[in-house]
Parts: sequence; C-alpha cells; structure tokens
Amino acid sequence: QVQLVESGGGLVQAGDSLRLSCAASGRTFSSKWMGWFRQAPGQERAFVALITPGGDGTYYTDSVKGRFTISRDNAKNTVYLQMNSLKPEDTAVYYCGGGLRWAVRPRYYDYWGQGTQVTVSS
Repeated sequence: QVQLVESGGGLVQAGDSLRLSCAASGRTFSSKWMGWFRQAPGQERAFVALITPGGDGTYYTDSVKGRFTISRDNAKNTVYLQMNSLKPEDTAVYYCGGGLRWAVRPRYYDYWGQGTQVTVSS
C-alpha cells in the first residue's frame, strides 16, 4: 500500500514563502501522477498543482500560477510544492495525492496524505 506524508506547513505573513514536501512509500512512485490540493474550513478539497510521473510537465490552478512551483525527485520518492508570494487566501490544509492519470478532480486520485496546515496572515 502506498502511503504519503506531507510536511513543511506553518504560519507565515503575506508575501512570504514556504516549501511543502510529500514523502511517499512504496516502489511505484515514479509511475504516479502527483497533485497538490488544498481545503479551507467549510470548503471542498480544491486542485492546486499537478506533475507528470517523469516530472517533465506541470499544471496549476489560475490563482497560484506564477507563484507556486510543483516538482518531484523520484530517486527520493518525494514531491514538493514551492509557494512564493503567499496570500491570506492561500490559507488551507494542503494535501498531496497520487493517481494513474492527469486529473484535477480529487475523485481520480487513489492515495492521499494526512495534510499539512498553511496559514498566511495579512
């Protein structure tokens, strides 16, 4: 069974940066499409960023484009989310997920981490 563990969240001020990490167990990480999602209180889990299995392609939701960068290191079984120029509206629990295809909807992801809290103050 594949397990994912997020880390790197915290409390920062608007304009600051954070780097989230998602460490995966198992032997098939390099075959998985990996995504970052976020969920604010009272809201549904929403897509943030996606990366192809080989790390050569990425896709972002419009609200983070130009500020966030998703990357992966398959040798370390880890996917990252570099978040720059953070805004209060970025505040949420951030989750990483793994799946078998390109997808921006949570239903298409098979594996999830427990989440890490990101809070951005104004």
